[in-house]
Amino acid sequence: MGLERAASIDDLRTRAKRRIPRFAFDLVDGGAESERNLRRNIEAFEEVELTPRYMVDVSDIDTRATLFGQTYNLPFGMAPIGMHNAFWPDADLILARLCARENIPYTASSASSTTLERLAEAAAGNGWFQLYVSSDPSVTEGLIARAEAAEYKVMMVTADVPAAGKRDRDIRNQLAVPFKITPEVVAGLIANPIWSLGTLRHGRPNIANYADLLQSATSYADVQKTLITPGFTWDDLKRLRDRWKGTLLVKGILHPSDAAKCAELGCDGIIVSNHGGRQVAFGPPTIEALPPIADVLGGRMKIILDSGIRRGADILRAKAHGADFALTGRAMAYGVGAGGAAGAQRAKEILHLELVRALGQLGITSFETVDAAGLTAVR
Repeated sequence: MGLERAASIDDLRTRAKRRIPRFAFDLVDGGAESERNLRRNIEAFEEVELTPRYMVDVSDIDTRATLFGQTYNLPFGMAPIGMHNAFWPDADLILARLCARENIPYTASSASSTTLERLAEAAAGNGWFQLYVSSDPSVTEGLIARAEAAEYKVMMVTADVPAAGKRDRDIRNQLAVPFKITPEVVAGLIANPIWSLGTLRHGRPNIANYADLLQSATSYADVQKTLITPGFTWDDLKRLRDRWKGTLLVKGILHPSDAAKCAELGCDGIIVSNHGGRQVAFGPPTIEALPPIADVLGGRMKIILDSGIRRGADILRAKAHGADFALTGRAMAYGVGAGGAAGAQRAKEILHLELVRALGQLGITSFETVDAAGLTAVR
């Protein structure tokens, strides 16, 4: 299937799976343990019904959304993905440049394969920075200082990694540091020459922002010590709020009380997210966690939804349930894997087209006017 025949994000995923070695594809595509949460994220969106309204002039539809003082052309942006260049060569920069062209946010992960400085430049003012709080305070401070120097205005603190997620696919693929060259890996490289040659040309992917620290890593446990802080508390978040002078978001919120606490500490927004089902296989899908969080916040702070978006209508479902904006990671990643920069553009086009058509069918001419009144019915 060529890119021009890809009608959905699922079509792009199918094409990407054929072009990428299994160990690399599973790195992004996989979830925690049985992958229940990964599946439920998607299924729960499909269970939310939107009620069409007709006899409305929908010849001019406005998909813009204003967030933290900036107006974006679309109400969704790119979620952070660590080690993304292992999925497809140069994926980080491909997507950062796409977000700059399309005027949507790009979130650079602490664990990205490209330095946060290069990604800030590529995103051209649309870059957000996602922070993993390290068990070493000097590492955390170093990243924050670099983000300030690179002129990021939005920092996203990820709260849902007190322990590493158990990802069965990665275990089966023997994903390790240093990377193991097994017969299965060699077979995958031979079977996927475009990926292999691209990786050879761009260089072996690593976690670029921690390159010096991770040179001596001999296991994933060493990596996790850098990326994960089991002792991260509300007091630590308050210190980060005091330290960061720009917009501060907290990612990984699923409980209404946690959302309320973020508001009390003066955070500017939260991301309702379960890490795309990659951290735990239990717990609620994000679209089900969203309404009680929106109720308890009562408009006190911005709410962004992440995890599970595969259709343009999913973004409207999130808005109708209380979100102001959405992030998508895998949907855009599948586009890159399906065809590099052209595939990323196709993924954005699919979501954009589906969003516009859904708004038209619902009789709504502006995304920012979407609300729950008369719009949704949950089975």
